[in-house]
Amino acid sequence: MPALAESGAEPGAEPATEALLRRGRAARSGWLVLGLSLVAVGFVGIFVPLLPTTDFMLLALPCFARSSPRLEAWLLGHPRFGPGLRAWRETGAVPRHAKIAACIGMTAGYGLFWLHVRPNLGLAVAVAAGMLATAIWILRRPTPEDQE
Repeated sequence: MPALAESGAEPGAEPATEALLRRGRAARSGWLVLGLSLVAVGFVGIFVPLLPTTDFMLLALPCFARSSPRLEAWLLGHPRFGPGLRAWRETGAVPRHAKIAACIGMTAGYGLFWLHVRPNLGLAVAVAAGMLATAIWILRRPTPEDQE
């Protein structure tokens, strides 16, 4: 507890805050930089086709949980990304529109792969199997309750 007293934390602080205070400053800074970098790449994804914005926000969320409760709360409360992030965190749910977009994107990506790489049969089947397994996993994720 001496480390908490030196940091200026109040004795009744929340357990998550106490855990953050115990974590080293360098580790928290590293998680913060990584989280901000992921949000920045996600922001670029808003303007760049085929760069998934929400995926980077999903990756930034645990970084902020380890570094900044304020930024974690901001991301969870964000009007655009918050509902999807909360649904993923609570139940692993994927919105219906995201499932459709993912399957269409994988199909288009496989088509471009086939057209430009001209893979041999073994590689073509391996890539198709990987994408099909991923599509099945995505489609089997629960849909948020507000979309059912």
